[in-house]
Amino acid sequence: MKNVWVICRKELRSYFASPIAYAVMALFALIFGLVFYSATREFVNFAFRSQMNGGGPPMSVNEYIIRPLLGFAGTVSLFLIPLISMRLIAEEKRNGTIELLLTSPVQDLSIILGKWLGAMLLYIFVLGMSLPNIAFLFAWGKPDWKPVLVAYLGLILQGGCLLAVGTLISAMTSNQIVAGGVGFFVSLLLYMLSFFTEFDSTTASRVLNYISIVPHMENFSKGVLDLKDTVFYGTFIFFALFLALRQMESLRWRS
Repeated sequence: MKNVWVICRKELRSYFASPIAYAVMALFALIFGLVFYSATREFVNFAFRSQMNGGGPPMSVNEYIIRPLLGFAGTVSLFLIPLISMRLIAEEKRNGTIELLLTSPVQDLSIILGKWLGAMLLYIFVLGMSLPNIAFLFAWGKPDWKPVLVAYLGLILQGGCLLAVGTLISAMTSNQIVAGGVGFFVSLLLYMLSFFTEFDSTTASRVLNYISIVPHMENFSKGVLDLKDTVFYGTFIFFALFLALRQMESLRWRS
């Protein structure tokens, strides 16, 4: 585990030594902030009109603001995660440092886990850019904090899946642009599978719908912690990293 943590810290430092981390965090903060402003403005206007018309049942901040916002954050991550994962191993190949890494006494598993964990930490930092907006709601409203924590857990697990896929793709090419493009395509495909198979009841459609990352996020976004969804994300991450490990072993034998 020591080697994993060393590689993780090195990977994280390399992100902040380049504009990648700052650009991704700033872009996410800007987009999330604009959507947050729009959502809260509509919420306040709707509540004001409801009071003018005689009132009604109290509006839930969790249901009308936080849940759509965090769902939107998951969609934005489809575009940002490939920017994080595309350089993980492809850059090592491009710079010619992959041979040094493969001939070092560090195990392939430590390399894969360290790089994936470094990317995960950056992704968590990116999600953290949304916390000031959510904190504003807790300061001025009365949302339930438990569904918010569950929703963030779902976002982290979903991001872990896409980063594991990105790690695999980055290990298969030496071109960061190709790794980013293919990573985005695969992420979008995993996102859209549920829409393609939503109204089809065949066995193949049910399997494809299960593979999609969207249906497993629905319970998390509602604040429901379901074991089967957690197991799906954990299994997905394990399988993608296992394939990345096999690819690293193939690189070691060819080098």
